[in-house]
Amino acid sequence: MDMTSWTKVDSLTKEWLREAGATIIASFSTTLNIQTKANANDLVTNLDKETEQFFTEKIKKNFPEHRILGEEGFGDEVKDLQGIVWIIDPIDGTMNFVHQQRNFFISIGIYENGVGKLGYLYDVVHGELYYAQAGEGAYWDKKKLPPLTDGKIEEAVIGLSATWLASNRHLDVEKTLIPLVNDVRSTRSYGSAALEFAYVATGRLDSYINMRLAPWDFAGGKIIVEELGGVVTNLKGEPVNLLETGPVIIARPGLHEKIMNYIKK
Repeated sequence: MDMTSWTKVDSLTKEWLREAGATIIASFSTTLNIQTKANANDLVTNLDKETEQFFTEKIKKNFPEHRILGEEGFGDEVKDLQGIVWIIDPIDGTMNFVHQQRNFFISIGIYENGVGKLGYLYDVVHGELYYAQAGEGAYWDKKKLPPLTDGKIEEAVIGLSATWLASNRHLDVEKTLIPLVNDVRSTRSYGSAALEFAYVATGRLDSYINMRLAPWDFAGGKIIVEELGGVVTNLKGEPVNLLETGPVIIARPGLHEKIMNYIKK
């Protein structure tokens, strides 16, 4: 698509994010219909489904040739990334949404032939939008974000789930990630991949490591972080697969290589 067409997509997406966010905020005073998916801690609510349906209807009406890969399955059966594909997580951090009514995001990544074009991470409660257009910079609302700079292991604050570490001792985390945890300044876990991508983009985190992210968890944040010079890879240091669930490591440039040295051990 040409620049004019992308400008239209960008304008409408921002409008839809605000509209969807207002609907979610209004739901705080209502009773949610909460269900589980893969396990008792994998939650989905009626708002997850309704929000994805909202975006699906808007996209199909305005851009019928585009395809949609959504967490809740209301889009298309996407097996390749030819053409323009929207990758959507209607509520990233559903457990936070259910228990806290904060610390959850709407995440959208728009790709053309597998190349990231537009990325959005919307903090619904705070009304803050993090977004990027490839080659045009990344923004936090109207503030242009500076490029990410190198970082030191001993000064790094990384996003890493203690629950994951404790429940996966069979993966030899003592030999890989525990030494990293001991060497960095501190770790944090917020329960939303989109939030942690936004925090890396703004320098509130230096890195984020998750051993099981689906495409809708990282598609939007990947575009933003990479636009700022950050690095997003799998455990082997290779580009992440936008059609598969797997490990994702994101970090400031330079710091990513230092973290990978721990993983390779």
